Amino acid sequence: MRLGAHLRLLVTGLLLTFAVALAVPAFAQQVNPTADSVKEQQFLDALKGNPSAELTGRITIPDGKAATLERPAGREWRAFHQGTMVKVGAVAVLGTLLLLAVFYLVRGRIRVESGLSGRTLTRFNGFERFMHWLTAACFIVLALSGLNVTFGKLLLLPLVGPQTFTNISVVAKWAHNYLAWPFMLGIALMFVVWIKDNIPGMVDLRWFAAGGGIVGKGHPPAKRFNGGQKIVFWTVVIGGTALSVSGVYLLFPAFAGGVLNLQFWNVVHGIVAVLMVAAILAHIYIGTLGMEGAFDAMGSGEVDLNWAKEHHSLWVAEEMQKGHVPGGPTLQPAE
Repeated sequence: MRLGAHLRLLVTGLLLTFAVALAVPAFAQQVNPTADSVKEQQFLDALKGNPSAELTGRITIPDGKAATLERPAGREWRAFHQGTMVKVGAVAVLGTLLLLAVFYLVRGRIRVESGLSGRTLTRFNGFERFMHWLTAACFIVLALSGLNVTFGKLLLLPLVGPQTFTNISVVAKWAHNYLAWPFMLGIALMFVVWIKDNIPGMVDLRWFAAGGGIVGKGHPPAKRFNGGQKIVFWTVVIGGTALSVSGVYLLFPAFAGGVLNLQFWNVVHGIVAVLMVAAILAHIYIGTLGMEGAFDAMGSGEVDLNWAKEHHSLWVAEEMQKGHVPGGPTLQPAE
């Protein structure tokens, strides 16, 4: 009798277990109609219909951004940052260095054709040199730390190892964040102080048409800043402004207006930065190795009178009228 009762109890339990197993899936679908949304195929089907669409779910927490499950634009940005950006940077920076090397081998250093006179003329005062070197020093550190973001893993990491690369990157990050502010100050100062001397005019068109004294023979007339220097000025001002605006958004992403806007400013920052690096490399070349006497303008602030007459004859004429050109006989330097 007891055995029969136990058998009936066992059979009843098995039947109940089987019934619950059949009922639970159907019940789960009724209380959670979105259960199928976690299936991968549904994501793929949705992306086929609209590859740029964002896939979102339902959440109960206050942060609405947490509902985003898939943002294809994020993949596109990552592909640009890790692929296209590297190519653009390599072409801009390495291409410029290659062109400068070829130009130097073909043209050589631009000499003062009439020789140094031994008499000097003040080209830039102390404040002008200060704001130039403030901006230049900050830009060099910003450029190197920024290029580390794009090329560091490819070039620097294999050379120094993970720990050293991490230490360098941390220091570079802090330097980049803090030196951005004096760089912006320098851009603003240069614009205010030098804008009057960098308005393009017909003199600049004739300067370019004559090769600027770099291509061909002779030195076309130029004012305080020639056509090439005016291009550098506006490249620094416009490019520096773009870097400043985009950089502020990257420093304070909450003000960027969302992830997509932040990605846009990141792209602007990267592209403008590598183009400015290429332009400044050419500027550094002309101011040092490429042209005799050019570095003195931002070094001591005094340039040789014959150098000034060859490269900025109209400016020298203005300075002579103002009585700023020293008199006395022309002195020949000792050989």
